[in-house]
This record gives sequence, structure tokens and C-alpha cells, in this order.
Amino acid sequence: MSSVTLNIFTIIVSVEFLMGNLGNGFIILVNCMDLINSRKISVVDHLLTALAISRISLLWLLFTNWWKAVFFPTFWMNIIMVRILYMVWIVTCHFSMWLATCLSLFYCLKIATFSNSIFLYCKWRVKKVVSVMLLVSLVLLLLQLLQSNMHLDMLIDEYERNTSYRSSFPDFLEFSKLLLYSNTLFTFTAFALSLITFLLLIFSLWKHLKRTQHSVRGSRDVSTKAHIQALQAVVIFLLLYTTFFLSIFMQLWKFEFSNILYFYFCQIGEITFPSIHSFVLILGNNKLKQAYLSVLKWLKCVGPKMNLRVHKPFGGCCIF
Repeated sequence: MSSVTLNIFTIIVSVEFLMGNLGNGFIILVNCMDLINSRKISVVDHLLTALAISRISLLWLLFTNWWKAVFFPTFWMNIIMVRILYMVWIVTCHFSMWLATCLSLFYCLKIATFSNSIFLYCKWRVKKVVSVMLLVSLVLLLLQLLQSNMHLDMLIDEYERNTSYRSSFPDFLEFSKLLLYSNTLFTFTAFALSLITFLLLIFSLWKHLKRTQHSVRGSRDVSTKAHIQALQAVVIFLLLYTTFFLSIFMQLWKFEFSNILYFYFCQIGEITFPSIHSFVLILGNNKLKQAYLSVLKWLKCVGPKMNLRVHKPFGGCCIF
């Protein structure tokens, strides 16, 4: 591959990395300032803050993996370092997936309307439902860590049997392949739950439109707008989620593919999800959106003033 193509891909990954850090950092900053001022934040803000923290960690891991695979492919990793990176990757990826799924479930329970007694019970106790779901995800995380750690031990034992014992782990491809295998099943579980919440929102919107089709205001009422906004956010989330999942799956499907372009496209697909989704969350949350618009207005006001300060000495009297 030419250096020009490599530079283009590196620029794309770097821009996505910076955008993701800025977007997720903005979410954390706004919610932390709100916590300092009001001494409390809502359940949604808790979920958004925790999700933003996990996304920043995931971005740094993906970005490090990119630079390691592209620029330092022969770098030897210590076995202890491999195990630490392995566990950190699983934890950050798990929370990035499941916190977003909990957020989708929260919006679904808050906005959707069904007469089913089980759904009404969950709707009235949405905080407890989200808490239980987080606890279930922690149990799944523990199972994933145990299962993945067993596979890692088997890989290390096989490596030590086939070669003379060394304290380093050079086969980065096998290590990356193991990471992909360990995350596919658990990632698909969270994706399936998010898809269920999306289908419930669609069905709830259909029922709501059917009830209000003879109304004067029609689909312009508050409930319909809330349904549509939630559906828009979930649709974009599922599209980005699908991109992330397919990028992982494609690397599993043709992991030994010799074309390096294939690897680059998969890496860009993986880093797109935690990067772009932060801005979707900002625009879909009223408080974050207002803070974002305030920052834009402030930048518009500061820009001309900075230009005036720069050019003023040249247009007026100079003291030097």
C-alpha cells in the first residue's frame, strides 16, 4: 500500500478519535457541572456520563490498537501486558454496549405506551428496571471475563509448549483474534435487546397514531414527537451499532485476509461507533443540546473579538 493511502486512513482515524473525545468529554463536563450546581443529576445523566467515560476508554484502546497494528506490527508484548489489555478491552467494550442498551430501554419505557400489565409495572419502576439490567450485565461481564480468561490461558499454554518459554507474547494476530471471538456473542446479546426496544417503539407509535388519526392535531402532538425523536435516536444508534458489530464480524470472517485495506476499513468501522454516537446523544438530549448551542454562540461572539484584537495594533497606534 502506498504511503498516501496510509496517511489518508490515519487522518480519518485520528479525526474520528478527536471528535469522539471532544463529544464524550463534553457530555462528562456538562453533567459534572450540573452535579456541582444542583447537587443531583437524573438517571439519564448518570447513564450518559458512565457511557461517555466508557466510550473514551474504548476510543483510546481502538486508537492504540490502530497505531500498534499499522506502525509497530512486530512489537513484542509482555504476557502480563497482554492479560491487562485483554481485560481492559472486554470491560470497556462491555460497558459501552450495555450502557447504551440500558439508555435505549429507559427511553422506550418512558415514551412507549402499552396496556400490558408487565410493561406498566416496568414503566412505573423504570429506575429499578434499569438497575436490574445493569446488574444482569455485570453478571454477564463476569461470565465473559471467566470464559475469555480460560481461552487466553489456553492460547498462552499452547504458545509456551510450541516454543521455548519467553516472557513475551509476539503473536499479536492470535491475540486480536481471541479478543474478537470473546466479544461477538455478548455484543450480539446487547444488540438484540436494543433491536427489541426499537421494535417496541415502532409498535407503540403505530398504536398512538391509530388512536389519534381522527384528532385535529394529528401527529403533531407531544407524544408523537417524543416517539419520533426517540425512534430517530435509536435508528442512528442501531446503524452505528451494526457498523461496529459487522466490523468485528468481518474481521472474524476473513481474519487471515492478506489485503491490509480490509483491516483498515474494519478499524475505521469500529472507531466510528463510539465517536459519532456521542454527538447523536448530545443532539437528542435537551440539556446537552442547549449547552452545545450555547458554546457555539459563545464561539461566534469570541471569534470576531479575537480578530479585532489581532488587527487592532496594525490599524491604530502602536506603542512599540
